[in-house]
Amino acid sequence: MKPSTLTITSMTTAAEAEAFRTLNEEWISHFFTIEESDRKTLNDPFAAIVDPGGDVLIVRDGGEIIGCVALVRSSDDVFELSKMTVLPSARGRGLGRQLIEAAIARARQLGATTLFLGSNTKLANAVHLYETAGFQHVSPEQIPLPPYARADVFMKMAL
Repeated sequence: MKPSTLTITSMTTAAEAEAFRTLNEEWISHFFTIEESDRKTLNDPFAAIVDPGGDVLIVRDGGEIIGCVALVRSSDDVFELSKMTVLPSARGRGLGRQLIEAAIARARQLGATTLFLGSNTKLANAVHLYETAGFQHVSPEQIPLPPYARADVFMKMAL
């Protein structure tokens, strides 16, 4: 087995934006239904996420894009951790932990003092990862954006 050469960088190309869309459509459609707000974000992540001051982190193993996460600016210092996924074939290698740690560090660089997210109890591994990374469960009223219809877990973290 060849050693992996993992890199995590900000999305800068149309090919990376396409990979972000494809990776997210895979997991969302597997577990849920793709919502209109998903389409808006996934069809043009530069306009929806990057241009308003957020970022999308792309994980590569060598040249292959195997994961991603978005930091969506909600206000000057509040960001949503969103659209985090790793290819099914790459799961179980600790990539989610590396990705969330990179996202937290990047959020701080962008000036965030608070991160929040909406998830679902069907995604138990993801919810556990968020808990161990330091996110706290909150009521839906305690997060800034209207949640996705699929969201039944709401979490927040002070940075």
